[in-house]
Amino acid sequence: MGMRSVRADRGDRPRLDWLFVRRFLALQSVLFPQWTARNTLMMMTLLMVALTGQLVIYQVGILPSQFYGILSDRDLTSFRSLAVVAVALIFVISMLRSAEQYISKLVYVNCRKVMTQYLHQIYFTKQVYYTMSVEHSHVDNPDQRMTQDVERLCRELTSFASKILTTPFTLVYYSYQCALSTGWMGPVSIFGYFVVGSLVNKLLMGPVIPRLVEQEKLEGDFRFKHVQIRVNAEAAAFARAGCVEYARTENRLKSLIATQKDLIYQELWLSFGTNTFDYLGGILSYMTIAIPIFSGVYNDLSSGELSELISKNAFVSIYLVNCFSQLMDLSSNLCDVAGYTHRIGELVEVMMKILEEDKELSPEEEEDGSPQEKPQNGEGVFILDNVTISTPVSECTLVRELSLRVSKGNNLLISGETGSGKSSILRVLAGLWKTKHGRVSVHTPFGPHGVLFLPQKSFLSDGSLREQVIYPLKEIHPNSGRMDDDRILRSLEMSGLTSLVSRTGGLDQAVDWNWPEVLSPGEMQRLAFSRLFYLQPKYAVLDEASSALSEDAEVELYTHCTQMGMTLISVGHRRSLQEFHHLELRLGPGGQWELRRLKKS
Repeated sequence: MGMRSVRADRGDRPRLDWLFVRRFLALQSVLFPQWTARNTLMMMTLLMVALTGQLVIYQVGILPSQFYGILSDRDLTSFRSLAVVAVALIFVISMLRSAEQYISKLVYVNCRKVMTQYLHQIYFTKQVYYTMSVEHSHVDNPDQRMTQDVERLCRELTSFASKILTTPFTLVYYSYQCALSTGWMGPVSIFGYFVVGSLVNKLLMGPVIPRLVEQEKLEGDFRFKHVQIRVNAEAAAFARAGCVEYARTENRLKSLIATQKDLIYQELWLSFGTNTFDYLGGILSYMTIAIPIFSGVYNDLSSGELSELISKNAFVSIYLVNCFSQLMDLSSNLCDVAGYTHRIGELVEVMMKILEEDKELSPEEEEDGSPQEKPQNGEGVFILDNVTISTPVSECTLVRELSLRVSKGNNLLISGETGSGKSSILRVLAGLWKTKHGRVSVHTPFGPHGVLFLPQKSFLSDGSLREQVIYPLKEIHPNSGRMDDDRILRSLEMSGLTSLVSRTGGLDQAVDWNWPEVLSPGEMQRLAFSRLFYLQPKYAVLDEASSALSEDAEVELYTHCTQMGMTLISVGHRRSLQEFHHLELRLGPGGQWELRRLKKS
């Protein structure tokens, strides 16, 4: 299902406005797409249980007034019967309230699952996760938005869902009951009281929402700083950078605490307003019944009957006021919901915009965003026609009017100074960056068996040694068995990592360590080559993939690649790489380039 892309201006303050309503309704369409959806059915069940509970609560609420009448008449038989009914009603209401809480928690869990899966589906489609980090850095901490913010939004929504759903019914019912005792003056007074309280709360809620959004952003930044230090702990330790990192981390903490204090101050006035409304509501119930009493409407009632009437009306009026008070109390929850809605809504809008822009690409692309493989007819697998490449954000030109064709069996070496645009060409070939001018054609898919990309620092995900070697495949063929084990062991042997099998305790032994923290940079690059040898793609793109290894190790690994018949596109500086390539693209300053043929020994 789609969501309309309505991107807010970066300078806009999040607030309770039409943008919030639009984003909130869009998110609800994800959680409750149709009447037969599981979440919708569970929410309807929750509504029925809550409404039944409200009916029982009314019966329990008027019990004191009935006890007043029976005790005034000294009717023992009626007292015993009423006591039995009271105990039974208490058991029923306890069971209904427990069922309401249970269903509410189930709705929360399922809503979180549905919303997170929806966001994941967009986030991992057509490299949206990469495009966001490069071109939409104003969307801070997408990881926090998809984990913490989604969890908190779903928890807040389900925590007061039953109150919101049952409020219209309870207001009508208790307004009717209140009118029977006090006339039209009672419910009208209470409704007017609610309108005034709502307007005041609306004013008090205004400053809270932007503070909440800012707090969530700073929370994500503070958490990211600690992750950054943990990931780069060794480098920081070698540099003796503890004092510097301590100061920078403290600065982020100070910014977070200052925002939290400001938020607490704003919430103070909101809390003052809601508490005042709650306690004044309790007195209002007696004021409404006092009008008909002092006007002589109930002069014909005895003291016992009048006490019974006052007790019953007090319950009805107080419960009606309480319904409005609950709505007012939810104002703080509404602030939280608004803050999380804006953050999640903005995330979805930006991701949908990225996908919509991606639809303008060639219709020949597959689901993974890579072009389908076509017969080559000698025209080349990778074609760049008069291409100019610029950085996505700063628009700094890196390569000008580059024309290049790489065909099967003709290896290409890309060289040049740091920052000349070597890796940028690879990003353009992979479709991660758009060209400023020119046309790019890649006639084979990027993926495990088409074009495999090896960066300078490979991504080692979680999982066993087997899962590291077969990455990015999800799983091996179920019938491969021993044959696949031999292939994995052979790949590790070719990359010089045979000892890794014993270190991990076997191919399928679960490890509790973080691979990048355990392996050296050279071992990480060897493990990446073991993937290459296992998958044996037709084309391999190597972005300084052997820079942490010796020249002898590099020559050995490249020899294995050529023996397997892979076509190579390499980025590197060492002269030893030239013997494995047919062409060299040399990049210079100002976007200049030179293409020359190499003599292979």
